[in-house]
Amino acid sequence: MFGLSNFGINLTRLLPGAGSALRHAHTKQDEFIYILHGHPVLITDAGETQLSPGMCAGFKAGTGNAHQLLNRTSEEVSYLEVGDRSAGDSAQYPDDDLQALLVEGKWQFAHKDGSPY
Repeated sequence: MFGLSNFGINLTRLLPGAGSALRHAHTKQDEFIYILHGHPVLITDAGETQLSPGMCAGFKAGTGNAHQLLNRTSEEVSYLEVGDRSAGDSAQYPDDDLQALLVEGKWQFAHKDGSPY
């Protein structure tokens, strides 16, 4: 509608006890989150930060600073997640035997040694 082509916005909901994704860092895709409802915990390489509605966080591509949101409460969390599908992007998962590479708009997953799943 607006002619925009290089970013996307997801409305994400985390049920009690859920996590956003495995803790990860992108090589080319910046990410931004804005908390709408609930109180998730943001986990980065720097530690844990409690978030509240109206708070936001950004994750610069290429820094290696991995991030994840966890809902440790008994209420649902909802937030906006903004990013894009940068060609050649990859993601590293420091806590797991996993890496991802964006190829022709689709994620391909492999072990850290490069062997496929």
